[in-house]
Amino acid sequence: MKWTEVSIHTTNEAVEAVSNILHEAGASGVVIEDSIDFDKERADQFGEIYALKQEDFPMQGVIIKAYLSESSFIAETVEGIRLSIDALKDFNIDIGDNTVTMAEVNEEDWATAWKQYYHPVKISNRFTVVPTWEDYKPVATDELIIELDPGMAFGTGTHPTTVMCLQALEKVVKAGDDVVDVGTGSGVLSIGAALLGAKAVHALDLDEVAVRSARENIELNKVNHIVDVHHGNLLDTVKAPADVVVANILAEIIMTFTDDAYSIVKDGGVFVTSGIIGAKRDQVKAALQASGFTIEEVLEMEDWVAIIARKA
Repeated sequence: MKWTEVSIHTTNEAVEAVSNILHEAGASGVVIEDSIDFDKERADQFGEIYALKQEDFPMQGVIIKAYLSESSFIAETVEGIRLSIDALKDFNIDIGDNTVTMAEVNEEDWATAWKQYYHPVKISNRFTVVPTWEDYKPVATDELIIELDPGMAFGTGTHPTTVMCLQALEKVVKAGDDVVDVGTGSGVLSIGAALLGAKAVHALDLDEVAVRSARENIELNKVNHIVDVHHGNLLDTVKAPADVVVANILAEIIMTFTDDAYSIVKDGGVFVTSGIIGAKRDQVKAALQASGFTIEEVLEMEDWVAIIARKA
């Protein structure tokens, strides 16, 4: 299906009025690109990352975009939009340039456009994450390739928290280990553990979409004989002790089950935690130590922290 993208360069004052005109013309929603948004200070309550690009914003004013289904009357519809916006001047609303442009967009382009930003990335001494649509040849004999199609689930393998988890697993996973992956997402950590020689990996996630995505990626990497993916919360579905437990989730959640993790980890085993914003590092360390773990190493990347904790 084809759509027409209608872009209007206007002012902040006219945003609501122009948005309403676009809705009345048949748009189910609008995209607002405001020049002041690029420099706006944002609250950071939960470790959010804002990666904004100047080129995505107008130098001045506001660009409002809407998508209309293509028809033989689209030119007349867009001209009507322009005239309706121009009429806002009668109500003393500053409409700015009122520059209206059109572009044709294919629906399938939206579904795949994000792929242009995702390429093979070497993230540790041995691991390289490769998207399924890229051709890649290993550059080292001991290189471990993780093929991923992130789909609708989180976990492309390139976020700092995931990178640090894979680096930690590379340090601690031994051949024959039993591993538990809490909050598996796209399954990248489970795949990594299997490639490192784990005997069995129990992966679980509360999100059913993530469970499906993980299963697909695990089959893609031919480790489905090692990794079992379950729909479950934290360690609820884990029945057997593990040599390594890894959890790449929010710090606040990690701190709620450090006792349970301690009971699951074998003596001498390891609990790898990540997804921890730097400001929460000491709180997570304290929770791990209170449960009986010894902090073995703290990894840092950008504003994020991963912790390797061992059970004596």
